[in-house]
Amino acid sequence: MSSQPLWNLPSTHLALAATDLHVWQVALDQPEASVARFRAILSADERARVDRFHFDRDRRRYIVARGGLRSIIGRYLDLAPERLTFDYGSQGKPRLSPVSSQTPLHFNVAHSHELALYAITLAHEVGIDIEYTLRQVADIDQLAGRFFSAGENTVYHALPEIDRRAAFFRCWTRKEAFIKAIGEGLSHPLDRFDVTLAPDQPAAILTIDGKPVDASAWSLFHLELAADYVGAVVVQGSGWRLSGWVH
Repeated sequence: MSSQPLWNLPSTHLALAATDLHVWQVALDQPEASVARFRAILSADERARVDRFHFDRDRRRYIVARGGLRSIIGRYLDLAPERLTFDYGSQGKPRLSPVSSQTPLHFNVAHSHELALYAITLAHEVGIDIEYTLRQVADIDQLAGRFFSAGENTVYHALPEIDRRAAFFRCWTRKEAFIKAIGEGLSHPLDRFDVTLAPDQPAAILTIDGKPVDASAWSLFHLELAADYVGAVVVQGSGWRLSGWVH
């Protein structure tokens, strides 16, 4: 699959068809007035978490990320965002509680530095990840050796050194998106499955536990984002129609 851009679309109520995969991009560096509006729609426990952050920057990012999630989900369900309630899986993956809606909406959230991504589907598990590629990483080669599979490391080290940093982040976001889709987070060993990472390879999950992956089982998309960011989204099944919004 080729890289998929995010683009602006009208800010109207949105409906999901069975094969729709929607991805939203939200800037976390918002004006104070916007941050205040987002804070006002958070739940009591979310506001309590905000107050536990030591730095204003971290408080703002959390407020916008959670407020953005609520405002986006509310548009799909025609509900006021402050009325939404969430449950959490054993590894912390959020989902809508039955109290909020009976609509089988699935979603996932990721944020890095000053950008957040949200993936929305009607009834299939989905995982999304984003990385800020300018962040300091002490030893990328060592991290690849520790967390990537043997096959991925072979491809990674065969690349010219100038291409390895970008390949590392492509691989990392794709692997993170997959383990978030299956709801296991980092409790699932990253070297138990293989993804593509070379610049000339389409985004794909190649193997799981050493067995080739049927293309109909999982879909992996590479996301073209703002400069210095890379993202990936993974969703169960095939035949997805990807649409993107910048909010």
